[in-house]
Formats: sequence, structure tokens, C-alpha cells
Amino acid sequence: MPTGTALRDAREQLFDAAERVLLRDGSSALTSRAVTTEAGCAKGVLHRHFADFDAFLADLVMDRIARIDNQAAALRDSAGTGTVADNLTGALTELFGPVAVAIVALVTSRDGLRARLRQAGVAGIPIVTEATAMIASYLVAERERGRVAPDADINTLAPTLVGAAHLLFADRKGTPPEAEAVHKVVTTVIRS
Repeated sequence: MPTGTALRDAREQLFDAAERVLLRDGSSALTSRAVTTEAGCAKGVLHRHFADFDAFLADLVMDRIARIDNQAAALRDSAGTGTVADNLTGALTELFGPVAVAIVALVTSRDGLRARLRQAGVAGIPIVTEATAMIASYLVAERERGRVAPDADINTLAPTLVGAAHLLFADRKGTPPEAEAVHKVVTTVIRS
């Protein structure tokens, strides 16, 4: 006898359910049973679409990385408009929403997931690595337009901005920082 409800796009619905569990209960509560219960489907649905739970989690992370690629393109396209500090503040605030912060915690807490991601060619800490590349690409575009100093060390600025912003947003249970706090960090880093 079937249980749960029919899923139109099982993959995306399972990903959304995983995010809800992750945000509500944290990475230690993220199990295949918790995800399928949250999605309202039988546990077998997850295993029909993914080899195992680590494969599911790796695909979830890869899907969220792909979303950063879209954000990176939009940020690069903003080069030459607004202010550099405002563009970076907006990008970092959007980037480090609750899901991204929770995914960073998830990746750092699960050895099997990190192994799967390395096998898939994902280097470093997912989300953080892609964010650093996104910020570096934007800073290069701004430097080409003369809005960032020609001698700016992009390879230091980008990870510094990402790391500082991540620390501002890392408190999963607290309230996100005010835009002013993010802007202050951004202006301090890019000014130095």
C-alpha cells in the first residue's frame, strides 16, 4: 500500500524538505527518514532517486552551488553600477541566507558527504569556495573599470570578505546582521 503523496518533482521536493529539516532542527537531525517524513512521502522515494543518503546530500549541495553560479553572473553584471561596497554588501547578504549557512555546517559535520563532494570534484568548503570565486570575479571586473585599486590583492580580499561575512551570519539561531554591519565589514576590508 503506497504511503504519502505523489511527488511531481521528487528531487526538488526532497531538497526543499531537507532544507526545512536542516533549518528547523540542524544538521544532526537530517536523516533520510526526517527528509521523507517532511516531504510527505515513503522513504523508498529518496532511494529510488539517489544511491544513498550521502549521494542525496551531495546532490543537494551541488544544486545549491549551481544557484551561486547564477548569483555570480548577476554580481559580475552589476560591475560599474552602484557602489562597490553596496554591491558586495547585497551579494554577501543574499549569499549567506539561512540555507547557505546551514549547508556549510552540514558539510563540515559529515565526513561521508565531504568525501562524496571531493569525488564529484568539489574543492574546499562548498558554498564558501564558490562565494570566494564569485567575489573575486566581481572585484576583477571592478578593477578593470578602475573602481578597485589596480594593485588590490584580489586573492586576499575575496576570501577575507567571504570569511568575515560568514562569521556575521554564522549564528544559525540568532537574527541575521543588519545591512549596516555587513556594509561596515565590506568597507573596512576593501579600504585596507
